[in-house]
This record gives sequence, C-alpha cells and structure tokens, in this order.
Amino acid sequence: MIKIGFIIEQALGHITHGQNLQQNVAQDPTIEAYWGLPSWEAGGLAGLVPNWTFKAGLQARQQIAAMQRQTPLDVLFFHTQVTAVLAQNWLKRIPGIVSLDATPRQYDSLGEFYAHSSGPAWLENWKWRLNRDCLAAAQHVVTWSAWAKEGVVGEYEVPPDKVTVIPPGVNVDAWTRPEPRRRHDGPVKILFVGGNLERKGGLLLLEAWRSLRQTAVPILELHLVTRDPVPAEPGLFVYNDMQPNSDSLKQLYFAADIFCLPTYGDCLPMVLSEAGAAGLPVVSTAVAAIPEIVLEGETGFLVPTGDVAALTHALQQLVENPELRLRQGETAVSQIRRTFDAAANACQLLDLLKETSRARKVIA
Repeated sequence: MIKIGFIIEQALGHITHGQNLQQNVAQDPTIEAYWGLPSWEAGGLAGLVPNWTFKAGLQARQQIAAMQRQTPLDVLFFHTQVTAVLAQNWLKRIPGIVSLDATPRQYDSLGEFYAHSSGPAWLENWKWRLNRDCLAAAQHVVTWSAWAKEGVVGEYEVPPDKVTVIPPGVNVDAWTRPEPRRRHDGPVKILFVGGNLERKGGLLLLEAWRSLRQTAVPILELHLVTRDPVPAEPGLFVYNDMQPNSDSLKQLYFAADIFCLPTYGDCLPMVLSEAGAAGLPVVSTAVAAIPEIVLEGETGFLVPTGDVAALTHALQQLVENPELRLRQGETAVSQIRRTFDAAANACQLLDLLKETSRARKVIA
C-alpha cells in the first residue's frame, strides 16, 4: 500500500479537478490517500492572512503535518505550486510531485483579466526564486498543457525530462449524452459556463447573440451559467446557482447545441473538456492552452479575444449548419476521450506517483 498525501488548491477550476481526482484515486486499491484542501475560507492563523499564496501554503504545511502524525507518507502531490512554495521543507523530506496549470509568469501575462498586477521588481524576483526552488525540490513536475510545460522549462530552469504533460480532463462517461445527438427543429441553444461573466467573454457573447437573433433563421436561445446577475430578456436563461459536476449542470450541456466561451484570460478551462465530452462544438479564443483542447475547424472555432464580429461569424456558421454542429461534436467526443479523459489521466498520474515512491525506496 502506497500512502500519498494530496494537497489540492480549492480555487476556480481546481476544485473540480480535485473532485475528479478524488473519485478516480478511490478506484485504485493499492493507494491509501490522504487529502488536504487549502481554501480561502480557512480558519486559525491561515484565515487571517490576506495573500492567497501564504494562506494556501500555511494550510498545506499544517495539513501535511497532520497526515504525518497519522502515518508516514511515501509521496506528496501538490496542485498547484501555490500550495507547495511554502512547503519546501516537506518536499526535502518526502519525495513529491508538483502540478500546475500555468507558471506565475504565465499567470502574470494574463493578470489584467484576473484583476492581478505584478509587484515591484525585487518582489517579482523573489517570487521567481521561490517558485524556481520549489520546482527544483520536487522529484517531478506535472503540467496541464504543453503551453505550461514551455513556461516551466523556458523560465524556471526545469529540465524538460523532469516535466510530464497530464491534462486534468473530465470523467467522460459521466459527461456523455445518454442519447446520440440528432438534427432537430427546435431552438438552437448556445451554452456559456463561466463564473466571471466579463472575464470569460460573456458580455461579448451577449452582444453577438443579440446580433444573430435579428438575422438567424432558427430561433436562438442563450443559456448563461454564471455567478453574475444578468438582466432578463426574451430568449435568455440565466443560472446563478449551478454546482460543478452536478446533474442539473450536465443536463444543460446535454440540451445545448453549441458551447461558447470567448474568454479574455484563461489557462485551460475545464468546461471546454466537459463540452467536448458532451458532444458540443466549441467556440472559444486562442488564449494560453485553449488551442490544445479546441481544434480549429475540427472540434469548433477559435476567434480573437474581444472580436465580436469574428465571434458572431463563428457562431453563425454553427447556428445555420446543423450537420457541421453534429460533425464537430462527434469529433470533439473522440478527441476528449483520447486526450482529456480524467480516469485515464489519473491512472497516468498515479503511475508517476508510484514510480516516485519506488525511486525513494531504491535510494534509501
């Protein structure tokens, strides 16, 4: 039995990633898993810290210490590196893998869309050294995408052979539509899922949808899953209380015809793999690692950020051509199953963790 401590950041899409990982790890009888889930709503000293890196790091240190009091761990897994930078003392005692969806510098490049700005040069240099040393202390590094691997290798002095790309993915069977998609005569439904409506391009989508409604032959509905309030108007449906991986959310995917996320700033949105698994063609933007999951012209279309004309044109092609929608949706299912299946990718990750544990025992 291999005893693994999992430290999973509880923010944005990392929450869903953690849920999927917990479900899939439970299927492996050779692993005894211990879970630490650093969150913003922390208690104690960590709850008083306003900075997320320090808040998550303090929690990670405390959670690993609690795990060690229960039983000696064989290996640690951190996602993301935010949880690991202050736990380097543990990485020096217990072999570990650090996983990330983007490097701090890549995140900084998208910072304006996350209400995030870089600090003074001395602070940024200190932050760079802290993350570089964290990645150096890890036995191995996992990135969600080739884009993130390029950042790790190119900017943080990590050897390429120390980095493995393992996308997070979705549990494909759970997101597969119960019945095959077919042509229908009902309204064409466009689905958007994004907590922050503006950053995810929801306001741009509203503009494109209104324009299409004036000229499109099919009746068009727009379904928005978001935290933000949106004024009511005909043909618009807004859901403010949907939970990740919930049956009600899946039903929205199954009922939709097109998925659209014209985001301004994202690394690798997990909603895109959910959409592909559900057989939906996707319209999104060529930001960060999104071109690795949305294949231009094959599983959907990629448009420039902020370009409402290009967004409207891409949507119009799918709205007016049901055969194109079905063809791209079928291709998307195959591509997600091949590359972004959470169960298969979790097995790959667990094999890597087991290998790391064995390497430690050989050295010992």
